[in-house]
Amino acid sequence: MEQEITAFLDYLVKTKGSSQNTVAAYRNDLTQLSEFMTAEKAKGILASQEELLMAYLVNLKGKAYSPATAARKIASARSFFKYLVASGQLKENPVRNLMSPQVNKKAPRVLTQAEYLRLVAVPGSLSTPEARRDVVMLELLYATGLRASEIVSLQLRDIDLRQSTLYCRHGESHRQIHLSADVVGLLRGHVTDGRLDLLYDEKEQALFLNRRGHQLTRQGFWQIVKNYAVKAELGDRVTPHTLRHSFAVRKVQGGTDLRSLQQTLGHAYISSTRVYKQPLSTVK
Repeated sequence: MEQEITAFLDYLVKTKGSSQNTVAAYRNDLTQLSEFMTAEKAKGILASQEELLMAYLVNLKGKAYSPATAARKIASARSFFKYLVASGQLKENPVRNLMSPQVNKKAPRVLTQAEYLRLVAVPGSLSTPEARRDVVMLELLYATGLRASEIVSLQLRDIDLRQSTLYCRHGESHRQIHLSADVVGLLRGHVTDGRLDLLYDEKEQALFLNRRGHQLTRQGFWQIVKNYAVKAELGDRVTPHTLRHSFAVRKVQGGTDLRSLQQTLGHAYISSTRVYKQPLSTVK
């Protein structure tokens, strides 16, 4: 099955033009499927692919995956076996009758432009090194839609200010993001000035540092955003992901097509991006 998976992944890249994110997600899901089927088949209890796949579905439920994650893994299997049928390697799709868990995706909570300005005004009114850092992080997040983990993981080598480009690495995938002139200006000031106020070890390469001079953590950034939101009287439900949602919704409203937005956000599946076409929900 490993050879078939490799051929399928190659098909996704060369024929479908799938992103590295998508290919990495399929590889993870199908490797899990292959390992499960191999182990179960070795037991000699289940013989047919249909039986093995039904057992796989039960196994997914037993692992307490969320409905969305389980549905994605089943969708990966369905696409894989559909490819095997289309390429003449199978006569019938063994997962054609495999039911996916029902997934009810909620509309994302977003900030209006006015609410975002209230949020960023809180650190903007302060002069501490941490507050100046936080303004840059909020503006970068709101302008790019990066994940919190991606923001805090950025290294100095990941930004090319001359080319107005940010290189984002997430798991096995990476993508390039164009930066506006305003964001480039903020980052340049941070690298040449603001960051140095928090730097203790010249060997440290993280772009955003905490007060001890180490790379800021994802949890730390989440708490920072939530604290500012409370001070801005936006409640305690605003997180870095709220700003990522806000970015995505602005892009859709501005006419960006979903495939382009999928690439920008680094979504493995277009279904994750379609949620931004739903009616919006404010943070309140």
